[in-house]
Amino acid sequence: MVELTLPKNSRMTVGKTWPKPEGATNVRAFKIYRFDPETGENPRVDTYYLDMDACGPMILDALIKIKNEIDPTLTFRRSCREGICGSCAMNIDGINTLACIYGLDEVKGEVKIYPLPHMPVVKDLIPDLTHFYAQHASIMPWLETKTNRPQKEWRQSIEDRKKLDGLYECVMCASCSASCPSYWWNGDKYLGPAALLHAYRWIIDSRDEATGERLDDLHDPFKLYRCHTIMNCAQTCPKGLNPAKAIGEIKKLMVERTM
Repeated sequence: MVELTLPKNSRMTVGKTWPKPEGATNVRAFKIYRFDPETGENPRVDTYYLDMDACGPMILDALIKIKNEIDPTLTFRRSCREGICGSCAMNIDGINTLACIYGLDEVKGEVKIYPLPHMPVVKDLIPDLTHFYAQHASIMPWLETKTNRPQKEWRQSIEDRKKLDGLYECVMCASCSASCPSYWWNGDKYLGPAALLHAYRWIIDSRDEATGERLDDLHDPFKLYRCHTIMNCAQTCPKGLNPAKAIGEIKKLMVERTM
């Protein structure tokens, strides 16, 4: 095992370096954040080596290979492997994204993997999303109606349905909110890009009958207006969505209500 040295004021402990696979000619290093609160130890970064000729093409493939063949204590979330569930969101080479759809060929040199930034860590690469989900629930992410329920379905024109494109595809991975400085500073009050994108999705849904209440709830110095259009959210979204644009549209609706 190779011993590493850290600055005296570092809160990280020295991580473990695992041996390279024998006989492999195409080897790559993976530096992965490790933290187990039950041990009482500080976080550390462990180094693993993989034979890339025997590994799948995605970051998640590498993580699964490490867990299955090298270190079973490595902990991370994953489920669909298709960029649909949002479970495997993490910071890869400085970018918040989904490990299942982020290719190993998109990273040069050693691969550095950390949990989503500025969120409490449950263990290793698993962030605590309790507050994030509570904020999402606060915007009433469902169809709110007052008229009698139709016998079959709430109908919507093709034109109105198209307005939801670029909004409903959000998988609630939290990559955008975890990349937003305004959310880092005011995450207890500012709803963040993900929740506000979902709020706009319901505000403009032609079938919804609670638009006024939704806008009234967002008329707050922090919930909506802490967004400073930094655009990190749009840049990092693994689904190619633009939460900043949705937030801007909500602000425009707020102005129109006062005119």
